[in-house]
Amino acid sequence: MGHAANPPVIDVGTLKRWVGRPDVCIFDCRFRLEDPEWGERSWESGHIPGARYAHLDQVLSSPITEMSGRHPLPDPTRLARWLGLAGVDETVRVVAYDQTTGPFAARLWWLARWLGLPDVAVLDGGWSAWVEDHGPIETSPPRAAAPRSFEPQPDSGQWLTTEAIEAVVTGRAQALVLDARQAPRYRGLEEPIDSVPGHIPGAVNLCYLDTLTPDGRFLKRAELRQRFAAVLGHRPSHEVVHSCGSGVTACLTLLAMEWAGLHGSRLYAGSYSEWIRTGFRPVAREPCNGGPQGAGRS
Repeated sequence: MGHAANPPVIDVGTLKRWVGRPDVCIFDCRFRLEDPEWGERSWESGHIPGARYAHLDQVLSSPITEMSGRHPLPDPTRLARWLGLAGVDETVRVVAYDQTTGPFAARLWWLARWLGLPDVAVLDGGWSAWVEDHGPIETSPPRAAAPRSFEPQPDSGQWLTTEAIEAVVTGRAQALVLDARQAPRYRGLEEPIDSVPGHIPGAVNLCYLDTLTPDGRFLKRAELRQRFAAVLGHRPSHEVVHSCGSGVTACLTLLAMEWAGLHGSRLYAGSYSEWIRTGFRPVAREPCNGGPQGAGRS
């Protein structure tokens, strides 16, 4: 995903030059899990000119089922239709932004590439960087776009099912799960969202925040490569599978690898919330006394 002609990350200066072009569609992806309508309210208060709002729950996910994680992948035909009505087809550049360089914009980036769109990018630093650089702001809804259409070609090779992760955990398949959650959740020391603390056995941890600067931009690419190498060792990137709580934040570490030039990693779309759904799959935790990790059943 991503190459020199259409990099997966762009800066504010580049987007300023693109605003208003008919071959560019911009999407505001700001969102808060604890307040699902905050992002749309923020968009209504001010957004990059021409940006349309993409709601994580309503657009970028499908309804939760008894066996799914918290943010199942959306139906590809429905998502392609929604994008087409916003003016997107294979000839259009798609740009997503978040409050900073965040997971919700990365989710749209991953989904659009999954559908087969060739030119998709995330704004480095997001809305905060745009405001800091005095980018123009619009408060009225964008004008209706001329509808376009494209035939989605979802690439099943870009993500893994829970059954595929089970094969990894039991040693029947080779891959390394990279958990993007914060360390206390990965270790099972706290769990504010999901019902069972811990992580997928064998997973390693690199919090998505550790790919970013304090002001919410990506680290320099050489530093990103060092961060990933420290966790992944000599594991080739195509053997890395990104996971988190629900398959959203994991898109950001996947994007960070792509931006660092480490291509070909994949997403565990269901992530930890789907892994623990049945209550029969093993989980690993770090005991409170700091001893070795132990495995249990969720």
